[in-house]
Amino acid sequence: MTIFRALLVTILITLTTYTAIVVANHGLNLLPVFFGDMSAMGWPGQFNFDFMCFLVLSASWVMWRNKFSPSGIALGVLAFFGGALFLSIYLLVLSFQGSQSIERILLGQRA
Repeated sequence: MTIFRALLVTILITLTTYTAIVVANHGLNLLPVFFGDMSAMGWPGQFNFDFMCFLVLSASWVMWRNKFSPSGIALGVLAFFGGALFLSIYLLVLSFQGSQSIERILLGQRA
């Protein structure tokens, strides 16, 4: 669990730093660039579409794990728009709650 937590913290720190630099240099104008690349039907757009599919899977898992409760749906929306930044924080918090087994983290109360 220690190595997993270290990975999550590394992702959180590096992604936050990278995002801050990009926002400082280019502003918060992500969506037109993101969808513009997809509409151009090139490799950057393919990567963005693939990434968006991962976001849908992540959001779906978060909502399922929380039994599609209102808070689970809200967390799913955060997962979709927050990406790896949200997921690294979410998994880090889960790793410190209750049982520290990966089964409990992945399955929630079902385990």
